[in-house]
Amino acid sequence: MSRSRQPPLVTGISPNEGIPWTKVTIRGENLGTGPTDLIGLTICGHNCLLTAEWMSASKIVCRVGQAKNDKGDIIVTTKSGGKGTSTVSFKLLKPEKIGILDQSAVWVDEINYYDMRTDRNKGIPPLSLRPANPLGIEIEKSKFPQKDLEMLFPGMSADFTSENFSAAWYLIENHSTTSFEQLKMAVTHLKRQANKKSEGSLAYVKGGLSTFFEAQDALSAIHQKLEADGTEKVEGSMTQKLENVLNRASNTADTLFQEVLGRKDKADSTRNALNVLQRFKFLFNLPLNIERNIQKGDYDVVINDYEKAKSLFGKTEVQVFKKYYAEVETRIEALRELLLDKLLETPSTLHDQKRYIRYLSDLHAPGDPAWQCIGAQHSWILQRMHSCKEACVQDLKGPPGLHSPMLDLDSDTHPSVLAHLSQTASLKRGSSFQSGRDDTWRYKTPHRVAFVEKLTKLVLSQLPNFWKLWISYVNGSLFSETAEKSGQIERSKNVRQRQNDFKKMIQEVMHCLVKLVRGALLPLSIPEGVVRQYGGWEVKSELSGQWLTHVIQTMRLTYESLTALEIPNDMLQTIQDLILDLRVRCVMVTLQSTAEEIKRLAEKEDWIVDNEGLTSLPCQFEQCIVHSLQSLKGVLDCKPGEANEQQLLIVLSNCCYLERHTFLNIAEHFEKHNFQGIEKITQVSMASLKELDQRLFESYIELKADPIVGSLEPGIYAGYFDWKDCLPPTGVRNYLKEALVNIIAVHAEVFTVSKELVPRVLSKVVEAVSEELSRLMQCVSSFSKNGALQARLEICALRDTVAAYLTPESRSSFKQALEALPQLSSGADKKLLEELLNKFKSGLHLQLTCFQAAASTVMKT
Repeated sequence: MSRSRQPPLVTGISPNEGIPWTKVTIRGENLGTGPTDLIGLTICGHNCLLTAEWMSASKIVCRVGQAKNDKGDIIVTTKSGGKGTSTVSFKLLKPEKIGILDQSAVWVDEINYYDMRTDRNKGIPPLSLRPANPLGIEIEKSKFPQKDLEMLFPGMSADFTSENFSAAWYLIENHSTTSFEQLKMAVTHLKRQANKKSEGSLAYVKGGLSTFFEAQDALSAIHQKLEADGTEKVEGSMTQKLENVLNRASNTADTLFQEVLGRKDKADSTRNALNVLQRFKFLFNLPLNIERNIQKGDYDVVINDYEKAKSLFGKTEVQVFKKYYAEVETRIEALRELLLDKLLETPSTLHDQKRYIRYLSDLHAPGDPAWQCIGAQHSWILQRMHSCKEACVQDLKGPPGLHSPMLDLDSDTHPSVLAHLSQTASLKRGSSFQSGRDDTWRYKTPHRVAFVEKLTKLVLSQLPNFWKLWISYVNGSLFSETAEKSGQIERSKNVRQRQNDFKKMIQEVMHCLVKLVRGALLPLSIPEGVVRQYGGWEVKSELSGQWLTHVIQTMRLTYESLTALEIPNDMLQTIQDLILDLRVRCVMVTLQSTAEEIKRLAEKEDWIVDNEGLTSLPCQFEQCIVHSLQSLKGVLDCKPGEANEQQLLIVLSNCCYLERHTFLNIAEHFEKHNFQGIEKITQVSMASLKELDQRLFESYIELKADPIVGSLEPGIYAGYFDWKDCLPPTGVRNYLKEALVNIIAVHAEVFTVSKELVPRVLSKVVEAVSEELSRLMQCVSSFSKNGALQARLEICALRDTVAAYLTPESRSSFKQALEALPQLSSGADKKLLEELLNKFKSGLHLQLTCFQAAASTVMKT
């Protein structure tokens, strides 16, 4: 369906004042698609549609008629846009008879609505002049007061040229005492005049035929008299004298009126020039107005004026207009460059970026300013991150200062993770990081920890706006409605082409963040070629476990904040890898520190025995262990998204290979070299391997099966579903299809790593789902006939679909679920059940193909 046009808008009228029947030019926007689209035009409340001449969608020419109001709006009505509005008005002046040599502010056409000063009117037939007495009978003015007539005929007029002409008013005013017979004669006269006008130009000749004959007879008589005198060929004849007299009269008239006519021509030229300047002052003043508005920052006004000038004069052939329009284009190009420079300036707010992009879009700037802005922001963020590292390294090498800007974390108005840690950490006796003192420890924060704080804060302050700018670029909200229509197709192509480019930008920022943190805390984990770029800290001491715990918490909060922006997880995987490495490092450092602290406990023995015969050493040993475990609790806890399911599958696959091949090969090599006790070594190794395998397998099943199982009960009772009161079944409901899709996703994930693990994993997932479904069915107090049929349909559909991965436990669960249902009592119900099952299997045939594995491949666990 096509979109309707905007309502008409009148923005200019020239001239803006005049007497009735003045010819005016109306300009504006959406003034119609053609002459037939224009259905209404009123000026000061008067309908001017009859005299309207539609020129274009921005121009209409018409004549102003008689109106009640002295000043009013110009309202245009079109079929496509409806009734419009006006930003200008027209002032109606009182009509005055204007002579040939009288000066006037407006051009007066010599039309037949006004009597000429002389009786002659060249080029206009006598019948076209307005008759003084249209009825052709004697006018007898009445003595009725004019006010009484106006009250008797409100809104009407006695002027027969007016649209509101009242015949009764005219007769009372001019023929109140005329007899009825004379009025009949007036009617006959009117009919005769109407017939003459309808006959056309031939009627003029017929009506003046006697005059032509009289003129012919006069000329013939003059000719005969001249011939009779015999003087037509004699020098100084009557004809020659007459010609000389006429020539002298013409020369005298020219001499008398030459100066007057010259002044008139000059005045007309000046008036026309002033009229052009006044009419097109918008264009002539536009270059200066553009400069003024740019200096004031009114870019919206500049864009609106430019669009208006472009629509009016963009394709003009008038040299003066082309010259001024070229000046406008020159200033608009300078404005484009200015806005682009402002757009690419950094730092800048998201609001300013969107505003400048919208301006450049409205100005039809070449290229893609929005993408240029995204690229500039990306480069600036990377530059800020590296500058942050360089400043921190330089601060570390420089003279120490307790209140260094890099280390004064209280300078930020937002509470940092470190401040939160200082309020919540409980650092007890036996820890290498002492608490319970004044707040000066805050300024003793290691430079590398402060750097991570500042770096993550920098990323979290800039990346959200960067991501929102990209989202606005994708959905088109950066552009105005006009620009969106003109560039929608090209921009959609750019978005498709640049999605990968933007993904690389985000990944580059994430990699830079991770490498900078690794360079500060885990320098051995980055390649040697980029150590100088991302490292260079030159510190000898190792961070304690408490500070590493704090860094882990900082990175976790950073990951949560980035996830809240709905950034895809694959772009944030590097941060998860960093968190995992930091957790491993934190555990190692904490355990090593605890071991060293335990070794130093002997030095703290004071040999003072209490009432129970014990010294403080056993208590200190216990506290040391407890504090170590407490500090590792948060590190060992696995946050959402930190469990790499694919790595779990890979480890499980490796365990299978170790059990089936590697350990056997190693045992053969031991026997080959005559080592003793191989059976025990292999047995212990196999037991440890199986224990690890079982723990990992259970963790993976828990990760995958729990969400599927948890979605069953809400899905079954969605929409207040009731087994006792439900409609006849028409198919399997969506909750079961969703569960099957999730099981298929597990199948695909396992299949990409190891085909051999598929039966083992799928059978356990099916066991969990069937057990939950059986429990839910047994919890139902009673079923209606339709409810029992619906439940049997869904249980059978799930059971038949995953039949290849059924185990004795899952078969028993399905059997218990079916036994909880009422038996089918009629053959029609059985037939309906079979039809719905076949319909379900055929509808999801492609999706269920992955379950068509041989039942013999199912591994019992």
